[in-house]
Amino acid sequence: MALIKLSNNGVKNITSVGSASTGELKFISKQTASSSASISFTSGIDSTYKEYIFYFVNMHPATSSAHFTFNMSTDGGSNYNVTKTTTYFHSAHDEADSATEVAYQTPSDLAQSTDFHRLQNFSANSDDSSCSGVLHIYNPASTTFVKHFTSTFNSMSYTSTPYSLNAFTAGYGNTTSAIDAIQFKYSSGNIDSGDILLYGVN
Repeated sequence: MALIKLSNNGVKNITSVGSASTGELKFISKQTASSSASISFTSGIDSTYKEYIFYFVNMHPATSSAHFTFNMSTDGGSNYNVTKTTTYFHSAHDEADSATEVAYQTPSDLAQSTDFHRLQNFSANSDDSSCSGVLHIYNPASTTFVKHFTSTFNSMSYTSTPYSLNAFTAGYGNTTSAIDAIQFKYSSGNIDSGDILLYGVN
């Protein structure tokens, strides 16, 4: 780790500091959904960065109570079927202030499965609803280690009444092959609208 050398004797007298490494975000690409069956990133994920971050802004499903999901590819997007082991828990609070919950969600995790992993459950499709969040993928180009990821999402979700659902998921793609493409979709119906932005961490 680089040390920052102060140019003055006292902190209160600092006028400049030496250079230091910063975990700067580098914008790679953006895709906008418009009644899209799925959104795939098939370029820009390589050995350039050790960490990649996806930002999701107002992902709106065409179908109510659909789950927002993702999967990874090792063949440039020909197949999205990487074997994964994952976890999922959430906190929730409804608009009526009548129900709250913090719970592990067993139906939403995977154990050595090639299925798409849920990033957010039960998104509502009312006009004012959406889900937003962030997904981190760590060292996807490694040919030594499995591929870890973490995510946090919040949505207006729906059962009998709308509620805020904050989902926390994590896991790993159990492959030592490089991940070079990632796909996002709802478990049913299209992605009606929303923006997905991809950044690398320098």
